[in-house]
Amino acid sequence: MDTDDLSRETYEGILIQAEKLTHDLTLLFGVLSGDCKNETEYLDKAEKLTSEIMQAEDWELDDLFWGNSQEKEKLEFTCIKILENIEKVKTIPIEKRKFDF
Repeated sequence: MDTDDLSRETYEGILIQAEKLTHDLTLLFGVLSGDCKNETEYLDKAEKLTSEIMQAEDWELDDLFWGNSQEKEKLEFTCIKILENIEKVKTIPIEKRKFDF
């Protein structure tokens, strides 16, 4: 699937939130969509990725962000916000989410 297939709620809650910190984080979540069959799978994988980012060592984060280190506190805040947004989206029935296509 592509990011265009995501609901507005998911797109804003994950990709727009990630973009507020860095485009590199947005790219990680955007590429993730290519490995998913549907939005439910994407939300689950995004949740897992976010948790892994929060537990990563500094050198792993450096690799993950292609040498563009992020301030750990700001990254953690963004990840927490993304996880909160994922939980909110999961409470919305799929038929009530807004899709552009």
